[in-house]
Amino acid sequence: MFFKRKKKDEPITIVSGLPRSGTSMMMKILEAGGLEPLTDNLRTADDDNPRGYYEFERVKKLREGDLAWLPEARGKVVKVIATLLTSLPPGYTYRVVFMRRAMPEILASQKQMLVNRGEDADKISDEEMGRLFEQHLQRVNEWVKSQPNITRHDVEYSELVKDPQPHIEVVCEFLGEKLDIEKMVGVVDPKLYRQRREG
Repeated sequence: MFFKRKKKDEPITIVSGLPRSGTSMMMKILEAGGLEPLTDNLRTADDDNPRGYYEFERVKKLREGDLAWLPEARGKVVKVIATLLTSLPPGYTYRVVFMRRAMPEILASQKQMLVNRGEDADKISDEEMGRLFEQHLQRVNEWVKSQPNITRHDVEYSELVKDPQPHIEVVCEFLGEKLDIEKMVGVVDPKLYRQRREG
């Protein structure tokens, strides 16, 4: 009985951010540390994400009201892209690790992924896409601040890749979890940091 009550009170750990901001890498880092990821492995690794996407397809139906999977996420870590954060229902405690990355790098990485998939990479200009992303980030930031059941910690992708240990230690402190920092640091591969911003 005590175990069930404890399980019911456990927070849901969420990795979020804009597309191509390092969310999959953070999922892998937390898994290496000992947190169990909630993922269905339907989207498999490819050239854009050689180590996997760590997605759970039902997350994409949050806006449509698919919330039945949330109890299963307690005590685990799940990836929820920034556009869907505002669809998270009350009644749960969320700890959000939010990945941040320079907008030019995000746009370049997004464009390369579209090229790799044979899609039209010039359907929308970088300027327009960047403007839409920034507007969206502002709305998400304001919403998260207004939610008493959400705590948030931001991680800068470039800084994490450059010197992972101190940033990973802070993430562990934020989560209040005793995780395997050595294994977590070992996940970070600077060779996968493509589309770097110059200067």
